[in-house]
Amino acid sequence: MRKPNILFVMVDQMRASALGIAGEEEVLTPNLDAFAREGTRFARAISNTPSCTPARASVLTGLHVLSHGLVANDVPLPTCKTTIANCLNEAGYHCGYIGKWHLDMHDRGTFIPPGPRRHGFDHFWAANNCNHDYFDAYYYLNDDPEPRWIDGYEPEAQTRLASEYIAANAKGDRPFCLFLNWGPPHDPYLDAPEDYLALYPEERIKLRPNAPETADKKMLGGYYAHISALDACFGSLMQTLERTGIAEETIVVFTSDHGDMLFSQNQLFKSKPWNESVNIPLLIRWPRHVPAGRVTDGPIGLTDFMPTLLGLVGAAIPAETEGVDLSAFVLGDETAAQQSVYINSPVIPRGYPSIFPFTEWCGVVTQSCTYARMRDKPWVLYEDDKDRYQLNNLALSPDHRELQTQLEEELQRWLQRLNDPFESSDEVAAKYYKDGTDGMMPFYENEKIATTKAERKRRRSSV
Repeated sequence: MRKPNILFVMVDQMRASALGIAGEEEVLTPNLDAFAREGTRFARAISNTPSCTPARASVLTGLHVLSHGLVANDVPLPTCKTTIANCLNEAGYHCGYIGKWHLDMHDRGTFIPPGPRRHGFDHFWAANNCNHDYFDAYYYLNDDPEPRWIDGYEPEAQTRLASEYIAANAKGDRPFCLFLNWGPPHDPYLDAPEDYLALYPEERIKLRPNAPETADKKMLGGYYAHISALDACFGSLMQTLERTGIAEETIVVFTSDHGDMLFSQNQLFKSKPWNESVNIPLLIRWPRHVPAGRVTDGPIGLTDFMPTLLGLVGAAIPAETEGVDLSAFVLGDETAAQQSVYINSPVIPRGYPSIFPFTEWCGVVTQSCTYARMRDKPWVLYEDDKDRYQLNNLALSPDHRELQTQLEEELQRWLQRLNDPFESSDEVAAKYYKDGTDGMMPFYENEKIATTKAERKRRRSSV
């Protein structure tokens, strides 16, 4: 019997609450909502290290951040690491990749040649290393080192490429695994199509209870506009699966690398332990296998994605994998859920006090709680099942000492299991990369890409 296809769709910087069906934010996602009802929504899906490059490396390798070594953005994934694509190739799959990569070099515009640096995605390649100019976008196609420039909104072009790949491989002699990685709703928030921006005038935006009244509603509207635009793209993909007759035999995953604070807790962006940063959307559909209409709060982390997908299709899981095969849990067995997920941010960039006003941290997320500490003290503790917006920090509360002790013990078990000494940001940086300064890797965009973008913008502004 032929193994199921895999369509893995990942967005960038989308928080779990920004799904219409989640009932927390007024964002329009009709296609994703319908898809969630056809499969399972994992309400406690967690980004272990909520930053782009570390999270993406964990998805592909099933390793935690200190094991895969990508402790900051723009650090390249070593070619010796085994990825899900390497494993699926061994199991007879064709593996393709479209969209944002962000796992290679400091040059965000670099051409990644065929071979080991593509980490097993050898069948089809239409990717860029990292680009967040959604109307000045490009990709490298297969073995062509010349960039292909996109007219219009980047995710729509990437969706067309994905639909073409699906159609071409729907009835092939081997199953396929296609990773599609959209750049939005990562900022720039207002770089969204005008018709979607029009859906979210400032006066319509309702702030979350944990956000200050001074929050920029225009930015939130742009964030929502991106998400609604991606929702339409996702709906188009699902139509392609139906039209090609393979919807029933394809595992479809929709998720994000991490979330976005966007003013909640008076914070911005990612790399933080609060729900808006670590709690990500995760929807999985596999007709007749994954229960439809199910919502579960069993914890599942990005590190678990690789072994779980391999488990679902019956492929071998590498012995060094640190994530857990939760395929039984995904298929409906709630008793197979794990107790907690480890979260951390081992390198905090200095020089950005308005974005990162704290030091390195680590913690755990359970079915009902979030707990994180700094090296010198407990930091946050929330009973999420009673306090969904995390308004009441119970860390150091005398009335919750027993709960904090239990979570601290759980965290210590994770640190021991992962051989994580919880060192300072500087100590981690010194071990894992030599070129970083102030907790960040240098990054740039090569001259060819930057010049072409400038020329395209000049032409548009002169029309």
